[in-house]
Amino acid sequence: MIDSFAPVIQHVALETAPADGPAAEQFWRLLGFRPVEPPPTLRGQAAWLQSGQTQVHLLWTEDPVAPPKGHAAVVLDDYDHTLARLRDAGYEVEPRKEHWAAPRAFVHAPGGHRVEVMAAPPDGQHS
Repeated sequence: MIDSFAPVIQHVALETAPADGPAAEQFWRLLGFRPVEPPPTLRGQAAWLQSGQTQVHLLWTEDPVAPPKGHAAVVLDDYDHTLARLRDAGYEVEPRKEHWAAPRAFVHAPGGHRVEVMAAPPDGQHS
């Protein structure tokens, strides 16, 4: 029996040095995320940003770890415009092979986390 509830990733938590906090928050704002208040018990420990039902939690850590290949992936409503904003803000955008006939690229957020930006998600029917 298949459940009628489809699991959804609600948030990703990224270790971030407090010194990188303002730049990291601005980076996620360029991708369309907006700050939201964390619960009172977590204020001062993290910044939360949200787009739709998805959140990014920047966890303040003095010695953060950013996995070299691990990454979060974001589907953008206006891919070309967002990539232009990232480049204008000084980010190096690395276009990648289109595995499912849609543009995608990698960019590093402040603090070193890799983020994949995509014009469309894989549809399950790869060409």
